[in-house]
This record gives sequence, C-alpha cells and structure tokens, in this order.
Amino acid sequence: MTAYGNLLGILWPESILEIVSLLVLVADLGFMRRATMAARMRVAALLGTLGTLLSIVWLLTHSGFATVMGGALVSTSPVVAAQVGILGLTALVLLLGVSARFTRNPGEYVALVLLATTGMMLVAAARDLLIIFVALELLSLSLYILSAFAKHSAASAEAALKYYLFGGMSAAFMLFGFSYLYGITGTTSLPAIAASLALAPLAPITLVALVLVAVGLGFKVAAVPFHLWAPDTYLGAPAPVAALIASGSKVASFAVLIAVTAALAPAWGWTLTLLWMAGASIILGNLAALVQSSVRRILACSAIAHAGYMLLGIAAHTLAGDRAVLTYALTYALTTVGAFGVVAIVERDAGTDRLDAFAGLSVRSPLLAASLLVFLLSLAGIPPLVGFWVKFQMFAAVLRAPLAAGWGLGMVIFAIAGSAVSLYYYLQVLKRAYVAPATEMRTLEVARLELLLLVAIAVAVLVLGIFPGVLMRWLPTL
Repeated sequence: MTAYGNLLGILWPESILEIVSLLVLVADLGFMRRATMAARMRVAALLGTLGTLLSIVWLLTHSGFATVMGGALVSTSPVVAAQVGILGLTALVLLLGVSARFTRNPGEYVALVLLATTGMMLVAAARDLLIIFVALELLSLSLYILSAFAKHSAASAEAALKYYLFGGMSAAFMLFGFSYLYGITGTTSLPAIAASLALAPLAPITLVALVLVAVGLGFKVAAVPFHLWAPDTYLGAPAPVAALIASGSKVASFAVLIAVTAALAPAWGWTLTLLWMAGASIILGNLAALVQSSVRRILACSAIAHAGYMLLGIAAHTLAGDRAVLTYALTYALTTVGAFGVVAIVERDAGTDRLDAFAGLSVRSPLLAASLLVFLLSLAGIPPLVGFWVKFQMFAAVLRAPLAAGWGLGMVIFAIAGSAVSLYYYLQVLKRAYVAPATEMRTLEVARLELLLLVAIAVAVLVLGIFPGVLMRWLPTL
C-alpha cells in the first residue's frame, strides 16, 4: 500500500491534469453545447488553466526528493523546475489561444493540450526506458492530433501528416535503440545502464544502439538531420499548437535528454554524436532562416539552431552544463511562446504570417511591436535580455567542462558566429515592424488579455536578463 501511495503522491500533478481534462469535456459537451463558440473556448481555456495552476501549487508545496518503482520515476528539484515551467507554458498557451477560432471543438482541443502536458511532465520525470517511451508517445500522439485541429486548413492537415510520419519512424528507431540497450545491459533503468556501460568494453552493437537512440531523441528536439518536420509543422499547425510544440515539448525533451546523456555518456561515441548534431543544427538552422519569408518558418529554423546550442551544453556533461541547458530551455520556451503570440495576432488580422504582414506594426500597435522587439532580440542573444545571459552561462559551462578540452573553444566560437548570423534574420522582421511603411493604417485589434499576457512575458524576459539572480535562486543546483 505504501508503494502505491508513493506512486500516487508523485503522480498527483499529472492526475490533476487528467481529472481537469475530463471536466473540460463534460463542461463543453454537456453544459456549453448551446453557448457561443467564443464562450465555449473561454470556459474550456480557463478550466484548463485552472488545472495547470493547481498542479503548480501541488508541485511547489510538495517538492523534495522522491523516487518510486525502483527509480523509474523521480521527483527532484530539477525535475520539479522543468515540470513547473511546462505547466506555466501550457497555461500561457491556453490563455493566448482564447481568441483563436481555428476549431469548433474547444473542449477536445483543451483536453488534448492537457494530455500532451501530462506526457511532457512524465517525460521529464522518467528514468526508465519503458516509461520514457510510453510518455513520449502520449506526448507525440496528442501533438499529432492537435497539429491537424484546424480542419478547414489544408496546411494544417499536411503539417500533421508530416509530423506523424516522421514521428512514427523516429519512435521506431528509438524503440530499437532501447531494445538493444536492454539486450546489452540487461536493464531498462538509466542509472543501471550507466553503470553497465562504464564497465562493458565497446561493442559495435553499442554504437548502433546509440545512433538509434540519437535518431529518436534528435527528432523530439528538431536537431539536424532529424529536423525536416519542424518548418512545415510550425507553419501549418494552429498558432497555439505550434507554440506548445516549440515550448513545453522542447523543455520536456531536453530534460529527458539530459537524463539519457548521464546514462549513455560512458559509452564512447555518444558525445561525438551530440557534437555532430549540434554543429549541423547551428549551421543549417541559421542558414535556412536567412531565406525564409514566413515568420513562422523563421522561428522553426531558429528553433533548430537553438537546439544545436543546447546540445553543446548537454555534450559537455557537467552539472553546470546541465543546469545551463535547463535554464536555456525554459527561458527560450517562454520567449518563443511570446513570439508566437504576436505572430498569431498579426496572422489573424492579415491572413498571413509573411514578413510584409508585419509592416508598420509599431504604428498600428506600439505595445505589440515593443513586445516583439524584446522577444526577437532575446532569441538573438542581445544584452540585457535573458537570451544573452543564458547563452553566456551555457558557453561558459562548456568552456569549463573537462570533456570539452579538445573541442570546447572551437565549438563555442562557432556557436557565437551562428548567433551573429541569427541577428540578421531577426532584424528582418523588426525592420518591417519599425521601418517599413504600414500598408494598413487602421489600429490592429488585440484582445486585452492577449496584450496583457504578451507585455507581461516581455517584461519577464527583460527583468530576468537584468536580474539573472532571480532565476538562479529559483532554479535548483543540480
């Protein structure tokens, strides 16, 4: 009974989300069927947000080291930080999507968002191959459906199909890699795998297993060469869904990648694989973004490059590097949600997300343009915004890492050059917003809740950059 009690205790936040998802369906399909679509979306989003807030309260009031099922699920300070971040990002996505009109089924939409969030939280807490795989599939299946939720849009259907096909293949590769690891080590527990690989001599089958696992996890973080789904999915999926994929999903994926790296780092070849993926992602992501005319695709290519930066911190395999990656993932996700929020408003008004749609944004909505300025400059790593600070922290961790003695300085210089390139395509968007003459002079209509949230996110990005100690005091020492 104690074992089940401990399991329930560690899974209470996820259980809250599941209960609320059922309540959302009951409320929407049972009590709100005759209400207007706007009212149904507001009620569903507010119930979903309430569920995330209740889960956050539980996590913050019951935090502390805990482990169940022989260490298959853990609740440590870093895991709690990742889970709280995921829940906060989900709440922002739900609230920013209140004015969206891409679906006639708001209850199902919010329920699927909560199911995806449940998968993200389980991914962050899992330390067993089987649970990692099941949690990733719960996350992925929910996101596949959400990507196709704009049923009137052919682009949404195409994005979901590509996402599903690439995701299915990557899941198969990852499952093969996990099965080989189990065959080599005789266990599915990550700590036990680490101990076994540290003692076992290098075998060809071990290298095959590492490559297969890298394929699966590389897809989740949109790292080259497993990135092909990202531009089309970011472009075709409904804006709130694209924001969720770019934020919470990334935080969960990098959290589990840190745990997997701790297990696989003793095997020669894993660090080298991460470095190749990091370098290729930085090059291709930044160069591909230079030729895009869609702001959504710019953000997708940017996400590929940012995945490369974070892979450098994971490859360093130090406590400081892992902490820097977690900080980077959380702040990058927050900034990206804000950027997608602005894009969604402009797209809803102009019918497109192309660069020209942002012309004169500073005249039509000064607060919205100022928020976009903060988000994009932070993504580019410009001080005093938080994007600069987290990049500096991560590059410093890489340079101090013992394993990085042979490659650290070169890769950091390379990454800084990539960041300089990224500034150009971010400035292309801001040039339209602040320099290009407005083609439409009427004031851009923005819901008060959307504007309030976006300004709040922009202020948070600025404050966390000026006072980085605030974030450091909240984020735990790994």
